[in-house]
Amino acid sequence: MTLHSRFSEKTAGVPRRTVTASAVLATATLLSGGGRAWARGTGDITVRLPRPTGPHRVGTTMLHLVDPHRRDPWGGGSVREVMVSVYYPARSVRGCPVAPQMTPGAVEVFKAFDPVYLHPELPKSGVDWAATMSHSHTGAPALPIRRPVLLYTPGGANPRTIGTGLAEELASHGNVVVTVDHPGEPGAVEFPDGRVRTFALTGDPREGPTFRTLLGTRLADLRFVLNQLSALATGHNPDAHTRPLPQDLGRALDLRRVGVYGHSAGGAAASQALYEDRRVRAAVNLEGYLDYPPDAPGQDGELLPVARYGVNRPLLLFGTDGYHDARFERSWSAMLAHPDGRTRRRRIDDAQHWVFTDYAAMAPQFQSAGLMSAADRNKLVGAITPAESVPGVRDRVRSFFSRHLSPR
Repeated sequence: MTLHSRFSEKTAGVPRRTVTASAVLATATLLSGGGRAWARGTGDITVRLPRPTGPHRVGTTMLHLVDPHRRDPWGGGSVREVMVSVYYPARSVRGCPVAPQMTPGAVEVFKAFDPVYLHPELPKSGVDWAATMSHSHTGAPALPIRRPVLLYTPGGANPRTIGTGLAEELASHGNVVVTVDHPGEPGAVEFPDGRVRTFALTGDPREGPTFRTLLGTRLADLRFVLNQLSALATGHNPDAHTRPLPQDLGRALDLRRVGVYGHSAGGAAASQALYEDRRVRAAVNLEGYLDYPPDAPGQDGELLPVARYGVNRPLLLFGTDGYHDARFERSWSAMLAHPDGRTRRRRIDDAQHWVFTDYAAMAPQFQSAGLMSAADRNKLVGAITPAESVPGVRDRVRSFFSRHLSPR
């Protein structure tokens, strides 16, 4: 199948084939920065993330945000803490080191948790996860020009760092991207004081009560992060330790142009945030259900309010041909059925659920190194090559936000 036939779009159930030229043009640049795994002296391989394709160099910083007014539902009565990474167009990156994809403490838990309990397709050994570097520079001064702000909420039990590649791409094209960890859900979240918060859900998120708590917590986290960004934009330092911020970071935030995107459970949260929070002007749901889990097999789950009542702001439903069932189709069809015409559906073919994450580029590298079978690669991200999937996903998400978050 050619690139021209892999991406399709559907509005109110009517499919038509499309292709974006930038997806094709980005392929050569993509592969120059992250096409193959390479080995270190340890014998373990290091995987590379694809380079961002935009005109801006990317800076990054992390913020530890503490909400003293909210108890943590997964934390035994402690106050709610959130870790975020901020990616932004940099004025200069001179003298600013490149950031790793994951912090050292998070890596140690990730490699023991995710390949065993969350993604059994991943290699159990043979990968130097700590050696994977981003393309962003820690602490670089920001360009002091107001930019759209995009929040990212990851898939259930997944860390924000598995969305690094798309975040960097969006930042390189002139957005400020804030990736959010929801502590207690991921296998590991490392805080600046060296604490590592591990998975702590008290029930099965595929069941209604736990999922309701999970979704409500994510929505509250996103509202809180937006509040803290507002403080940052007015000259305050919201970091719990008041660590120095990159120069002009607050001046780079245009909170009149806010978007949210998320994968899987994060897609549900992004969609519902668009419905609940008027500060959010547009959202992208990367293959997240829009209902609560049913109470019993064979029953229909209750639709989320966004799917039940619709929303009058732009929402993109972006899925694959390899991940859907009757429940999924019911919830997305309900969203598309609202007559306001602001929701669109797009699809990537020969793909699976995790193609929207960094695994799209990583899984083929694992397979080439003999650490992942073709069957496991296809189960994780599908048969589509990263030369097609990575620029295709990037271009679709980037163009959506560019169109809907342009200055009024």
